[in-house]
Amino acid sequence: MSYDLNDAGPQMAPMGELIPDGTFAKVTMKLRPGGTNGATEMDAGLLKSSPHSDAKMLDCEFTVTEGPFARRKFWQNFTVAGGKLDEKGQSKGWNISKSSFRAMIDSALGLDPKDVSQAAKDKRVIGGLKQLDGIIFVARIMVESSDNPNYRDTNKLANVVLPDDPVHAAIMRGEQVTPDPVNAAPRKAPAQTPPAWNAQAPAQGGWSNTPQSPAAQPQGSADPATPATPGGAPAWLNS
Repeated sequence: MSYDLNDAGPQMAPMGELIPDGTFAKVTMKLRPGGTNGATEMDAGLLKSSPHSDAKMLDCEFTVTEGPFARRKFWQNFTVAGGKLDEKGQSKGWNISKSSFRAMIDSALGLDPKDVSQAAKDKRVIGGLKQLDGIIFVARIMVESSDNPNYRDTNKLANVVLPDDPVHAAIMRGEQVTPDPVNAAPRKAPAQTPPAWNAQAPAQGGWSNTPQSPAAQPQGSADPATPATPGGAPAWLNS
């Protein structure tokens, strides 16, 4: 018996080596339950409580799905309740996280961020944060420097790349794109977030826990009148 190692892939980068600042990649997001209940029944035990405040967070693990950094991971928390409040008494952290989650949906489904048609708005409504588990989107990854010399620098999500950015289509086609370091001059002004997002009522819908390529999901295939099973894949994802 012998082992032919000629067809083995290249070895993975050393543990702890960072993804270069400004790297664009397709990533999948998995949620890591923290034992604290969320606002919906399906989010029972999903959140993580902050040890320093009343903030509740979504603990997310991101995995690069393809390209030179495939299988590399990084982690990030998103505040979904509590913490510092704005002048309206609303959680500042949640407002920031909500914008990120909306961008993930637009990136995953190829939705124009300026599209406020009813079909597009229906796709941006989820029945619980749990339904973001397994979503795949295009990310720009940054290196966050540590202020504490006892801790190493880490990778974080710099921003979600939206379909109105040419980089989005290139990454979805599997192309390599030159990194855009976070400290460099901005490539373009960010898209405006339509205010209609904040007025949507909860509805059923979400992602299957089995990642599916958003490139395979056709636009305009939504059927808002078709109900979805709570916690399962909605009809528009499989159409």
